[in-house]
Order: sequence, then structure tokens, then C-alpha cells
Amino acid sequence: MKKGFTAVGISIVLSIPIGCTTTGYNSPKTQTSVESKSASELTKKLNEGFYAEHNLVEDGVDFQNAQRHLVEKVESLQIPAEGDSGVLAWDMDKYTEMLNANTVSPETVNPSLWRNFRLNMEYGLYEVVPGNIYQVRGYDLSNVTFVRTPGTDEASPDDDGWLVIDPLISKETAEAALDLLNKNVGELPVKGVIYSHSHIDHFAGVRGLFADGTATDDVVIFAPEGFTEHAVSENVIAGNAMGRRAIYMYGALTGVDIDGKKSVGAGLGITNSIGTSTMIVPTNSIIETTPVNNFIEIRNGTIVSSPNGKWEGLQMQFQMTPGSEAPAEMNTYFKNWNALWMAENSTNTMHNILTLRGAPVRDPLIWAKYLTETMQRWGNVADVKFQSHHWPIWKYWNNPTNKLGSEDKILDYLEKQRDIYKFIHDQTVRHMNKGLLPAEISEILELPDTLDSNWSTRGYYGTLSHNSRAVYQRYMGWYTGNPSDLNTLPQEKVAKKYVEYMGGARYIIDKVTVEISQADLDLEGLKYYQLEERQEVYRWAAEVLKHVVFADVREPEYEEAKLLLADVYEQLGYQAESGPWRSVYHQGALELREGKSVGALETASEDIIKNMTLPQVFDYWAVRIDLAKLVHFGDIFININVHMGESNHQEGVEDDEDESYTLTLKNGVLNYYSEQKNPPGSGYEFVEITLELEELYELVLEDKDFIDIDSDPTWVAFGDMLETPKFWFDIVTPRELIPLK
Repeated sequence: MKKGFTAVGISIVLSIPIGCTTTGYNSPKTQTSVESKSASELTKKLNEGFYAEHNLVEDGVDFQNAQRHLVEKVESLQIPAEGDSGVLAWDMDKYTEMLNANTVSPETVNPSLWRNFRLNMEYGLYEVVPGNIYQVRGYDLSNVTFVRTPGTDEASPDDDGWLVIDPLISKETAEAALDLLNKNVGELPVKGVIYSHSHIDHFAGVRGLFADGTATDDVVIFAPEGFTEHAVSENVIAGNAMGRRAIYMYGALTGVDIDGKKSVGAGLGITNSIGTSTMIVPTNSIIETTPVNNFIEIRNGTIVSSPNGKWEGLQMQFQMTPGSEAPAEMNTYFKNWNALWMAENSTNTMHNILTLRGAPVRDPLIWAKYLTETMQRWGNVADVKFQSHHWPIWKYWNNPTNKLGSEDKILDYLEKQRDIYKFIHDQTVRHMNKGLLPAEISEILELPDTLDSNWSTRGYYGTLSHNSRAVYQRYMGWYTGNPSDLNTLPQEKVAKKYVEYMGGARYIIDKVTVEISQADLDLEGLKYYQLEERQEVYRWAAEVLKHVVFADVREPEYEEAKLLLADVYEQLGYQAESGPWRSVYHQGALELREGKSVGALETASEDIIKNMTLPQVFDYWAVRIDLAKLVHFGDIFININVHMGESNHQEGVEDDEDESYTLTLKNGVLNYYSEQKNPPGSGYEFVEITLELEELYELVLEDKDFIDIDSDPTWVAFGDMLETPKFWFDIVTPRELIPLK
């Protein structure tokens, strides 16, 4: 717990006499290598004292909830990816091996994160409501939920089926989860699907629910309004950069080892699967929260609500929560069993206000208001609360031998989930209005003990630090108000100047080496806040070594600086309570030691691409225009006609309907007009292009070249201007940039 900005804990480090120039002293031995290191003495002490510092007491409640109603847990869980590549879409065995090898938290893992990992390792098929609601947990980053539909004839069990909620990331993992359900419960048809929100781990495995990957026409797919637009745009427009950053956030490439030096999960789950991402467009969009006394039903293909409304025997109410955890999201209440599905609006961790992979900043204020609405509507009536990650919470557990007691657990849980976001919002804004900046606010902000000591609001995924910075960003943007921050130099130029002004790369490396070694000395008797202050050595080392790495790759100290920085990142990862923070640090260390991976990663699957509207395609092209090529060609004007085809299922577009647009590439900007311009008399030469919708998608997927559609030189030149961004761009090492001025 922070005690202010004193420097007592690091006085020893800062008093080390190391000299003031790059000559005249003996350079300390730098122990750099590509191997993972053990936890430093400071890291061990920080991890040892973590529970006591935050008043975290193990009561076993979460473990009882996570293990409750287990139907089957398979001994080995490895799910192959499609094809003959030999790649595994999902592999839990290596995590199981690590878990079994450690009876307590390893020294290299924050003990609170290790607890979260143990809970996420409770995987298999579980009953949420015995005989009626099942979850398969631990088959992907998210859970898949199966709700038994009583059908239209409740007396006939032959009318039963499944409503599936959030079918994971990959077709392969969703199929394996359904197989596990069928094996234990019996095979029933999938009658409907709910996509709770627009993030890929909640819809992309959908084709794994159907034998040939295709849903029949009578399958109903519910989703919140705007789902398709947001699902497509997030994975396409900025998909390349977000996908690259997701490599860091989820740690899928950092590996797993027996000693716990590498991945121990992503906090929200273990990690993301790497199978086949798919998508089927929703058949019915939910546009409003269901009135209090009504339930939804479908009449003539349209969703309506009424006091006696049912869909396939289910009494469902939806709560719309746009702008909370996702731009399109909704909760669902099942009156049949007083079961409350919370999507991802509440999980058993503090969530992200701004995810580290990148996304629009979320609104914690409206998020808290939605949770208040949830509490008012269902908090007193829900018997079980469950969601798309982690384990459920039951209101009561009517077993006299259990440790849970008979008090209402759900309301208290929802209240604290609401208050964590409201607190971060309110207190960040309070300090912001006093002139404090993001780094200052995140350094002094402390949670009240009731939230700090509460397991389900710990920072396993989001953190108090980066969430408070996100609130500042939402209101104030990137600029601090200080004129010095208005027009800063690019990182490569900044790095050169820092290294020059600080005495050169050799001096910086040597000074960091000494300070890190001294940080492990004289730790006995230090209070926890003094250990945290001592930890600033690592934080500063990460900052200053970054400049050495970015200053000049030709310097003889470059490789040494990279390896030393990797060691620093590794220790910061060992200390982190947040799964994504640990993953980010360790992926950075991996790339500093071994370089970037090779090959490509699919950031937008074929299914997602083929659900883009024409305006989304044009917006995607617009962010890929290479201006250097445009200068040599000049302005371009294209009338484009697209035959939508009989197989088109986009909302609001009739089969066989043609769409026509004019594309104009002027002033370095691609714009489009839905009312096509008329070439004669316009003063411009328009190119006329006609193509099938499938051909357009092939252009986006780069399965077809522009010349394959039409050989007109202007059209071909336009296609040549579309730059394909490199996925494995540099993050922790100097980037390949347009030459800096």
C-alpha cells in the first residue's frame, strides 16, 4: 500500500558512487544471457508479503464455487487445429503439468495471480442450474454456456434443445465443448445462440456448434444492436495493430514451464485459443432493454415482448449495456430458474477500462450505472449469477456442511463490482481536476480496504494503475497541458539524446547493473511500502534501458542492453498481479532475447471479412492508402457497382440487390458516396467497375488481385496503392520507419 513519495526504501541504491563520466571507474560485470532468470531477492520479498499487505484472507469460497456441480473433467485436454498442420488450437496439458509440480505459489509468480491461475484451472463441464444450464469452462479464454430449451411443448422432452451463449474463439474449441456436453447429457439440437457482445472470444467459435459449420434457417441468433458492425470493425480496421498487441497481452507465445517462470494465465482465463475464427450473422437484434414485467418472444420473425412471452419455453429478459465492457453488449435473465447471465459486465476480477491490446476507452461511469440497474432489477431475485469468464456465484447454497453460509452473496458481489469502476472514475477525475497527471494519479490512488481486500475486484486483468490512466485519457486525451509535451520528438530521436546526455550507453548499463544488484541488499526489516519503493529501481531501469536499446543498434552495447532490459522486464512480470501485465513484460523479454516470431497471424477471419458492409470495406481501404504511390499517379475517381448476390445475408440488404458507390481519391483521402456521381460534364474521368460481392471480398482477403477484376490502369493503380501492413512490427526494439526528418 503506497505511503507517499518518500525515498527511504531506495536510499542505499541512490547513494552508490558510480562516477560521473564514462571513464575513470571499473565497469561492473553484467550477467546477461538469453536464459530466464530466477526471482531476485527483492521480487521474492515483494511476493512473500503481498497477501498480508492487501489483507487478503483465503476463505475457500471461490474454490467451492469453481468446483461446484462438476460433471466431467478430462484428464488430458489438447484440441488440434483444423488441417494437418500438427498445431494445437488449445492445450491445457502443459498448464496442468506446471500446476501439479507446485504445491504453493512459485517464487516467480505473484501469489494472488497464482491463486487466480489455480481457479482458472478448474476446467470441464459444470452444471449451473442442475439439468438445465451447463457451462464448459477452461476450453478457451472464455466460457461457453448451454441453456436447455423446454421447447414449445413442455410436456414433450423430444422438443428440448440448446440455447448456446458465447461459443468461444475457435471453431475447434467450441466443437470440443459441445462434444463434452453431448457425451454427458445426451445430444440435442442447437436451437439458438446468444452473442452477448462484440468481442471475438464470444462469437468466433459459432460454426463449431453445427455438423457442417452451417446453421439451419430455423436457428435463431440473438445479439445486441450494432453487434455485427462493431465485431467487424474491431477486427479489421485496426485489427493488425490490435492483433500484434494481443500477442503481448495474452502471452500465448511466452510458453509454459514447470518452474512457473513463464505464462500462468491471462487473469480473465488461461489464454486465447489459436484455431479457426468464424462468424454467422445474427438473425435477430435486441434493440432495447426488456420492460420489467415482460419477456421476449418472436412473432413472424420479429422480437416482441409481453407478460407471457416465451422463446422455446424460455422466459428471457435482456438488459442492454452499450458502452460498458463493449460497445454492443447485453445481459440476460432467465426467469425459469432465476438465473442471471452477466455477459462480461461483471467477472471475478477488476476489468479493463482500456484494454492493453488497444480499443476505444470504455466508460466506467455508465458501466457502474448499468450495474446499479442490474442490482435493482434482479439483485434480490437471482438465485445464481454466471457470466462469460470465471465461475458462477450462487445466492444460497443449501448444504448445512458448506462454508458459504446462507447470506446473500450476489448483491454484495454486484455492489463491489459496480463500486470498483465508480471509484476509479470518481477519484481519478477528482485528482485530475486538481491538475494531477496520469502517472501521478496512478501512483497515489489507493482502493478502500473493502475493495482492496475483495478477491473479485483484484487486478488480475485490469489494474488500478492503467485504468486510472484510461479515465484521464477518456476526458483529457494524450496531452498533459505542459508545453514540453506538445510537440515531443519521436522515440528514436529522444533515445539518442537521453543516452548522450546521461553519459553514454556504457555508463547507463553499468549504473543500472549496480543499482539492480544493490536493490537485493539489506531487505530484512523493511516494511512493505519500503519494498515497493525499492521496486522503483526496476521501473526506472526499464525506462532508461529502453532509451539505450532505441538509441542506436550499431553501438557495441546494444545487445547487452537488450538482454539486461529483458531481465528487468522478467522481474517486473514475476511481481505483477495482473495476468496481462505479466504477459506483456514476458513477451517483451522474449522478443529482446530471441527476436520476433515469423509468419503471419490472422487478425480478421474470412467469416468476419465477408460480413463487412461496403462502407466498411471502403473505410478499410482508406486506412491503407500509400501516399507515396498516390503522388506519382494523381487523383482517382471510380464508380463501383457491386452485385450483392443471392447468398448475401447482411442486415437490411435484399438478395440480388446491387449497390453502387463513387470512390474519390483526392487530397490524399479516399471518400465514397452512396449516390453515384455522373461522369459526363464533371471535368473528371471516371472509371466504371462492376463486380460480384464475392469478388470484392476476395480483394479484401487478398485472394484476388485488382487486375483480375478489370485491367483498367487507373483501377489497377488504385489496388497497388493499398498497403498491406506487416504484422510482426517492432515494439521493444527500434522500428522500421519512414526516414525521420
